[in-house]
Amino acid sequence: MGTLDYYAAIARLAPGGLARSAVRRVQGVARQALYRRRERADEVQLLECYGATDGVELVELALGQRSSRIWCEVSQRASVLEALASVPGGLERARARAQAALRQEWDVFGTPVVFGEGRPVDWSLDPVSGHRYPVEPVERLSLAVTGSDPKYPWVMGRLDSVVALGQGYWVETAADVRARLADAFVAQVLDFLQANPVGQGVHWTCAMEVALRAANLAQALAMFSAAPAVARPDFLVPALSALAEHSAWVEAHLEDRGAVPNNHLVSNYVGLLVVGLLFPELPGAPQQVSLAVGGLREQMEKQVHLEGTSFEGSIPYHRLSVELFTLAYLAARGAGVPLGPKYESRLRRMFHAVRAWCSEQGLAPQIGDNDSGRVFPLRDREDNAHGYLVGLGAALFGDAGLGGGEFVDEAAWLLGRAGQARFAALTPAPEPVSVSFPEGGFHILRGAGVVITVSAGKQGQGGVGGHSHNDKLSFELHVDGRPVIVDPGTGTYTRDPALRNWFRGTAAHNTVQVDGAEQAPLDSARLFALPEEARARVVAFLPGKSVDRLLVRHDGYRRLPAPVGIERTFRLDRGERALAGRDRFVGTGRHDVVGRFHLPDEQARVVSPQVQVLSRAGRVMEEPVSFEPLVVELGPEGAPLAWVVLEKGLTARLVPSKYSPGYGRVVPSLAVEFRGQVAPPAWLRWVVVFR
Repeated sequence: MGTLDYYAAIARLAPGGLARSAVRRVQGVARQALYRRRERADEVQLLECYGATDGVELVELALGQRSSRIWCEVSQRASVLEALASVPGGLERARARAQAALRQEWDVFGTPVVFGEGRPVDWSLDPVSGHRYPVEPVERLSLAVTGSDPKYPWVMGRLDSVVALGQGYWVETAADVRARLADAFVAQVLDFLQANPVGQGVHWTCAMEVALRAANLAQALAMFSAAPAVARPDFLVPALSALAEHSAWVEAHLEDRGAVPNNHLVSNYVGLLVVGLLFPELPGAPQQVSLAVGGLREQMEKQVHLEGTSFEGSIPYHRLSVELFTLAYLAARGAGVPLGPKYESRLRRMFHAVRAWCSEQGLAPQIGDNDSGRVFPLRDREDNAHGYLVGLGAALFGDAGLGGGEFVDEAAWLLGRAGQARFAALTPAPEPVSVSFPEGGFHILRGAGVVITVSAGKQGQGGVGGHSHNDKLSFELHVDGRPVIVDPGTGTYTRDPALRNWFRGTAAHNTVQVDGAEQAPLDSARLFALPEEARARVVAFLPGKSVDRLLVRHDGYRRLPAPVGIERTFRLDRGERALAGRDRFVGTGRHDVVGRFHLPDEQARVVSPQVQVLSRAGRVMEEPVSFEPLVVELGPEGAPLAWVVLEKGLTARLVPSKYSPGYGRVVPSLAVEFRGQVAPPAWLRWVVVFR
């Protein structure tokens, strides 16, 4: 897709978006010009803002006279610890996180990085490639370094670690241990500030990262506000100055210039809100809070559908959005700032959407991009473990539709004993049922220990692509809480553009590919653009007592010389514990088609099945079908989880594939592949029989 074609597509998909983007660009230039002319936040300005005569009085006014009830305030500590004590292992996990932060140890997308207690951190290091981003003005800094990825140093630069130190400071009782944690907090913050001057280096290239770092620093500073090491002018002045500078930078560099602003802009507003509410006397804080409140209300309506799904086109990014909007909600509520009933209503629905697609083990399907992003990692969790959000939502809202799960670490930290009481008062909610989210493009069939999530909807971010993949009519299957047929994931973003495009291509998904073509063109120069060519949609969603039916369609191959449309019918029979699929081709010409089912590992084999497997496969079909005598058995040998059965004439083979269980990690796996030639009207039929 050429540049003109790309912008023409944007103009078609986001009417007025380019014009609004142009206006925002002009506004952004003006904001940055004002930023460059502003006075830097130094001790004199801080004293004036706080009405203090010297540094000692500044410490008392900034740390000793705190009135908010945001979760990280020292006034909330007793409540948090009481709630956390009720979570099995909660105190121990907090101590472990604090000890890792004390050692300055990070897990950077599966790569361990350790600098040691009290030692300088190499903040600009990409530990995989070994590249160090130069500390130079961001206007001259290029992130496009072959083989490197700025997301790796960004993991360290978000300063999640200082919140982890704060967690340890709250749960520990020994004075010497608490003093050691406070000293480590002071040392790490000062080390970062010295190594990364404002506006210089990789940690100032993305306003989202600046905003989330500011939020973490502000929350940790509140947690440590009673620590003697923190309550010193020689630390507090640079720390408060840094918060003011971070907020001013974010305000001047709002990520609102695209035709369709996304989660980055929400992150900008969250950072401004959290800092401004925790330290309202900082220069610019009142107008930044006002800007953030208005922006968050607006973006909640633009980026979250009424049904509760994020507009990102990605279930992992739905988790990120839930955490972003929740942190803003909690900070605003703790400071007595209303975000409004519409905001709260959609946020509540976002938690319900998570419950709808999570398996019994709390695992979510990996549809769309997964960059493993989180906002409040108060407990380390697997990349696709989203179930904790259900417990958090139940405790946050006292919502009966979310009750019956687990009171989680995040709920204890963020909500304290009040959240625990709301959670305890709930009765268990009915089991989740099959549901369709047409706006988000996710459709869930479930029951009898099986969860099937189908992708069929518009590309993400209003149709411009963003974090969507060429996954239309693809599905992910979980059996007894375990992923069995999977979306292979994301792998990487900019480190390896070819790998990025493979993971978001049609062949990497559990759908049918026609003539080797993509459902929508992939532009190697635009790794986050995916035009709305497929026009995927639901034709019929018919849940039933024992059988669910879903008919979905896409038109991505109608642009071929011999156009063809594809319909896929899913039929989940809970009694037979089997999923029947039919791929129907409507169009002209003769086409080579390939169907694939990707696996999370290499545990699969072609076998002669037991008679009952073929019998169940036959009974789940709505019309008589003859099957191939050999099937693909999925799962450990001797303890299979499912069998893939194909109609006669379709021979299955196992081919090498790749699986990325989280950002930056790629492991070898297998895919079940079947090929054929079709002359429409025609169809291919298959069945997955569950253990």
